[in-house]
Amino acid sequence: MSGIASRLYRGEIDVDFVGRKKLWYGLSAVLLLVSVAGLLFNGGLNLGVEFRGGSVFSFKAPNAQIEEVRDTFSSAGAHQVIVQTTNNGWRVTTDSMPAERVTTVQKAVARKYSLPQNEVTLQVIGASWGGQVADKAVTGLIVFMLAIILYLTMAFEWKMALSAVVALFHDLVITAGVYAWTQFEVTPATLLGFLTILGYSLYDAVVVFDMIKEVTAKLGTTSKMTYTQAANNALNHTLIRSLNTTLVAILPVAAILFIGTTLFGAGTLKDLSLALFVGMIVGTYSSLCVATPMLVTLKEREPRYQAIARRLSSQSGGAKGGQPAKSAKQPVPAGAANGSAPDGDKRKKK
Repeated sequence: MSGIASRLYRGEIDVDFVGRKKLWYGLSAVLLLVSVAGLLFNGGLNLGVEFRGGSVFSFKAPNAQIEEVRDTFSSAGAHQVIVQTTNNGWRVTTDSMPAERVTTVQKAVARKYSLPQNEVTLQVIGASWGGQVADKAVTGLIVFMLAIILYLTMAFEWKMALSAVVALFHDLVITAGVYAWTQFEVTPATLLGFLTILGYSLYDAVVVFDMIKEVTAKLGTTSKMTYTQAANNALNHTLIRSLNTTLVAILPVAAILFIGTTLFGAGTLKDLSLALFVGMIVGTYSSLCVATPMLVTLKEREPRYQAIARRLSSQSGGAKGGQPAKSAKQPVPAGAANGSAPDGDKRKKK
């Protein structure tokens, strides 16, 4: 295992990402179906009180237990009780209640834990405010997507923009599906996490597309590689960078998610860290295995690259299924994308 890892980091392993696009598409289809099933049949997203409205009670009771706190609120007439521990004590959210019942619950909690009533703080959030937050989040998402399409179309081309946007929606749906199945609470912090992973996934896709653009720019009528082979070569050039970036970014997020929320009770960070943790993993996968294969599928339909593929296929006698022969296993430098040898190799031949 260590030998494979060292070869991978030295760039000695050439992974055929594009050639296995059916495998990646099948895996993504399964993940998307499971995610949609969670959103439709597992109760959907567990929206926080900021979106659905309700009451938030905060108080200190160091010796209390979670089940005990939940039973206290339920016995006092509260419904949809969600209990969380924070650095300042307990945070309990309930459904929207009339003012009389809110007062009753507040008095019951104060009596149970021998607290003055004013030490059981209360915050009432209306559902209309949550609706405004949701509307602004949707508006922000639409503006973000339009900006991405415009930027990628101007910097690269519309086919790269389309591939990147499909990958972004892929990441969003799968991350939302994880929230649906785990029933983690969706809060405004979660929405910030969603927007963050969109930016992260976009960054990874742009790095890959930039290398593909550089490698494929010199493909011509005498090229010894098809667009598919050149794009796969470029993908392998950026593989280590993508893996390193993901690893470095995900370690502190994992620490927040698995250590901060369990040992230190940082419940408010849990909503953000889960979105980042899942989104970074899925974003790296989609940029390598979804966006790039989709781009190659679109580009190989162009007459220019179809002609190259036909010429190479005829020269090699035709490969199975009419596919052009694969390139050599050793990665080809970006400057040699047209099949010419580097200057150093020419001097050696002389």
